[in-house]
Amino acid sequence: MSDSIIDPTTPRKAPKPEVTKIQGRPLKPSTLMMGHGYDPVLSEGSLKPPIFLTSTFAFESAAAGKRHFEGITGKRPGGADGLVYSRFNGPNQEILEDRLGIWDGAEDALSFSSGMTAITVLMLAYASQNDVIVHSGPLYAASEGFVAKVLAKFGVKYVDFPAGATREQIDAVLDKAKGMAAESGGKVCMVYLESPGNPTNALVDIEAVRDARDAALGPDCPIAIDNTFLGPLWQRPLDHGADIVVYSLTKYVGGHSDLVAGSIAGARKWMDPVRSLRNTMGGICDPNTAWMLLRSLETVELRMQRAGENAAKVCEFLAKHPKVDGLGYLGMIEDARQQDIYDRHCLGAGSTFSVFIKGGEAECFRFLDNLTIAKLAVSLGGTETLASHPASMTHLSVAEGRRAELGISDNLVRISVGIEDADDLIADFEQALEHV
Repeated sequence: MSDSIIDPTTPRKAPKPEVTKIQGRPLKPSTLMMGHGYDPVLSEGSLKPPIFLTSTFAFESAAAGKRHFEGITGKRPGGADGLVYSRFNGPNQEILEDRLGIWDGAEDALSFSSGMTAITVLMLAYASQNDVIVHSGPLYAASEGFVAKVLAKFGVKYVDFPAGATREQIDAVLDKAKGMAAESGGKVCMVYLESPGNPTNALVDIEAVRDARDAALGPDCPIAIDNTFLGPLWQRPLDHGADIVVYSLTKYVGGHSDLVAGSIAGARKWMDPVRSLRNTMGGICDPNTAWMLLRSLETVELRMQRAGENAAKVCEFLAKHPKVDGLGYLGMIEDARQQDIYDRHCLGAGSTFSVFIKGGEAECFRFLDNLTIAKLAVSLGGTETLASHPASMTHLSVAEGRRAELGISDNLVRISVGIEDADDLIADFEQALEHV
């Protein structure tokens, strides 16, 4: 909720001033999740925010209505005050967006009905006909498909680079993109990253991308990054040169496999064009889902810590198993360049990883079909352990040659470790591997 000064001619209730420091010491995100952005006095003293199920909001006066629409239309600087219609925003979503911004140190944040809604509206807000998007690979299949198949229909081109690319490789790709844009009369409109990549956990050097962008394009071309696999606890991309951080809130932030939502966060100048398009298209997170996410944000640190500890124990077991060919786990990186990126960018190894089973699809299917605690399902970041086969499930739409190029092989199983007992999970994986 905004704590900006309200013009006395359009009186609006505002929350009491936020307490974000004690004796000059900034409060940590885990503390602020318990109350930031919400004043119980404005909601009959309710300790937790109520769910605001309304489609529209009443103005105090006709003058207040006029002032609001002057702000929306740009006839008055400073934007709109307060709330008017639930396609634009609502109390639950505003509180959620305030708290999401805290985790990434972002000036502003926007919530969406799904992670893909966040990604597609973001790209549509910045891409115009004849523009070029530069992106890392691999991307989540739906993200890559939206760029290659949907935006392509409107004259937007793309060029990609592998997640572990060096500064020199990134420079070359940006130079190619600039040439493509010049030929078509457009511009390089966005650099879009996913790090770690889904499902390989390949890391992108965000700092190298920022330096290459600054040198080739200047700071007006935004760098956006999907941080779903590690954020918001284990990686803070805005600290390393990204301008916009993207999440499927369905995953760790929601964390209970009972909602679908997404978000972006960054400086207000990057959020405003996306907010404007969201206002037109819709796609904002609904009040009930926003309320559930507020609940989940109170425990996100605890859940992610426990899941990360479990993943470390499970991977220690899997790494030694004779039927395992290798692991795509950030706590056991074998490539020196990937380790360097991890050391500079990451605060933890996360709890989603790939395990390479000796054999191929048939062996992976036998392993998956014999799991008892772990559930055979897509998605990740929930309280329960999930396992899936990307090559035949989430990434089946990716061309076979492209899958091979990205390392999404037939013997790769993606696992998202939950918060169960680690020894029980190890026992489950051990008995399932006996069937391989």
